[in-house]
Amino acid sequence: MAGFILAVGGCGAPGPRQADALSAARNFQTALRESGFGRACALLAPETRQEVASDADDCAKGLAQEHLPFASGDTADAVAEVYGRQAMVRLSGDTLFLSQFKARWKVVAAGCTPRPDLPFDCKVKGG
Repeated sequence: MAGFILAVGGCGAPGPRQADALSAARNFQTALRESGFGRACALLAPETRQEVASDADDCAKGLAQEHLPFASGDTADAVAEVYGRQAMVRLSGDTLFLSQFKARWKVVAAGCTPRPDLPFDCKVKGG
């Protein structure tokens, strides 16, 4: 995770890739808000999904136990920063990190809060 945080300092990305990353983050947030933990798990990167599942023997149960923050209702204020195949999406209630897998963005970390002079602290992340 620390390597990704350092990589975020690179150059920007075109609008369509930002829109795709925002869409993936919003879909994840919608699934959480609706307690659709199985749907939310399908939007996690494989390593992150395995880590969440290993904590509770099931990804959906593990994700429910994390009590992740989520953006309340409107996510119009969301901002995506895309760098290569990595993205950081800031929402009103959470910061998510995503990676691009083939043509789809997947959440690699969620429930992330900034820490001064340190990488973000994330409730959910890959191992």
